[in-house]
Amino acid sequence: MKHFKIYAMLLGFSIFTGATFNLAKYTLSSLSPSTAAAWRFGLAAVIMLIILATTQGIKLSILRENAVTFFILGIIGIFGFNALFFIGLEHTSPLNGALIMGTNPLLTTILARLILKDAITKRQIIGIVFALVGVLLVLTQGSLYIIKNVSFSVGDIAIMGGNLSWALYGILGRRFVKNSNPLATTTYTMVIGAIGLIIISFFTSTPVHLQNIPVGVWGAIIFMGFFTSVLGYLWWNKGMKEIGAGKTSLFFNVVPVVTMMISFFVGTAITIFQIVGTLLVIIGVLSASGLMRLPQKNTTKQSEII
Repeated sequence: MKHFKIYAMLLGFSIFTGATFNLAKYTLSSLSPSTAAAWRFGLAAVIMLIILATTQGIKLSILRENAVTFFILGIIGIFGFNALFFIGLEHTSPLNGALIMGTNPLLTTILARLILKDAITKRQIIGIVFALVGVLLVLTQGSLYIIKNVSFSVGDIAIMGGNLSWALYGILGRRFVKNSNPLATTTYTMVIGAIGLIIISFFTSTPVHLQNIPVGVWGAIIFMGFFTSVLGYLWWNKGMKEIGAGKTSLFFNVVPVVTMMISFFVGTAITIFQIVGTLLVIIGVLSASGLMRLPQKNTTKQSEII
């Protein structure tokens, strides 16, 4: 239970991100993908700078030591991921997008093994399998017909690119950032990514008068900017630093479950397959994170298989 606070933060990240899928889709009814992303991260970057300046101060030594790394992470994890995320949501179905992002823990675990040389334990493999099966049940409602008829579009390819960008953001940050902390790393990378998104929005979207944007859209942007982008990124980077990429990434499996629950509260029926899938996701995350121990035969030490 020593990392209970970290796990609680990552659960919060999962909840905020799960809500973001619905909110992002809603904002695209009034804004272009580039404009929505620019507003979201422009707001988040300002908040992060204020928090950093008032709590730790702007330390030029950290910036000088990690300037290139922060720039690369900002382009990959903030600009790249979110540009591809909003573009993907505009051109693909929620089912395809969620199925693709549901593979993030597996992708992150593989990249962590290749880049960071992290060990993959039996418990993590079991947790990944449980969670992936749970995600499939949640999203397909137990219908193999749906799986067989999934097709890939431009939007799906964009989501795939975003999935890779998100995995690399955590892995490369853990590998190359030196003498920094989650708050500073998140702030500097977010500022760089936000600048890129704002610049792109000037060239790829039609200007929209502020008074023509519904209040609900502004509310969605504020929620995504503060809760998902500020708190979510901070907590994700904290998890990467404290418990590693493999365990942290497992919490991404909770995201489609949250999206499904939100859909239920707005009137969408939930099937028995989705309930079973939700339970499998929870078991997978608890198992791989170490919060729940699966039965083992006379072992005193977690064995390593890779």
